Amino acid sequence: MMVTLLRLLGRWPLRWLHRAGALLGWVVYFSSPLYAARMRENLTASGIFSDSNARNQALRETVSQTGKAVLEIAKVWFDDVANVAQLVECKDWAVVEDAQRGGRGVIFLTPHLGCFEVAALYIAQRTPITILYRPPRMRWIEPLMIRGRNRGQACVAPATLRGVRLLYKALQRGGAVGLLPDQAPQTGEGVWADFFGRPAYTMTLVRRLQKQTGAAVIFTFAERLSDGNGFLLQFERYPGCEIDERELNRAVENLIRRRPTQYLWSYNRHKVPKGVRPPMRNDE
Repeated sequence: MMVTLLRLLGRWPLRWLHRAGALLGWVVYFSSPLYAARMRENLTASGIFSDSNARNQALRETVSQTGKAVLEIAKVWFDDVANVAQLVECKDWAVVEDAQRGGRGVIFLTPHLGCFEVAALYIAQRTPITILYRPPRMRWIEPLMIRGRNRGQACVAPATLRGVRLLYKALQRGGAVGLLPDQAPQTGEGVWADFFGRPAYTMTLVRRLQKQTGAAVIFTFAERLSDGNGFLLQFERYPGCEIDERELNRAVENLIRRRPTQYLWSYNRHKVPKGVRPPMRNDE
């Protein structure tokens, strides 16, 4: 029944989904004090908006954008691929082709910004890509996630040792992989690095993948356009030879500053994962 419902929603025009999503965003905001408090705290602590009026306006827009991000998944995962492809405008694909020259692998890094799901779908229509995913806490969502992301030339790999091995193999044969660089890793798989001025447990996997395979790193952002007019997909290649965790977070911050209200500020980016030692304070 859930698949049928999502397929029906996927047939809706994107404009309708975004209007309904904006309403959904406010329903969730008012029904979950913890969710709302975290969104406000993270948005304020980012320092992007120093003026209170600007912060309040940004908060209102963020609530709506977050709701849009939820409902648009139905279209990206369950509408016909051809219909979804028509919603994406991309002028930067030459950045990817340049990175692939000589048979190099490519690491696509897509933060929780804009419509990150449509970025993977677009890439998968043009080149094979292995996408790392973390199984959700609500187990019934996982089959839907796998079904929605395994489209075109995409395949998903769980965030386990086996899944990481799949990433290495893909890059070693000159393929592409996709990761969420601002997702908090599991114990032993990250280090503390500042993210908008506060410590965030940051994955080391990107650095290790790049160092061992020589793959190019490309940051990806699918900006959500107004009035349901689709998405503007942008690719930006990291210029250095090796990226560390501080540089990784700075690069993600720079992307977020372009459209801060389209970032998932409700995500608990600064949490201390179970078994991880909390970061040292400056006075320690």
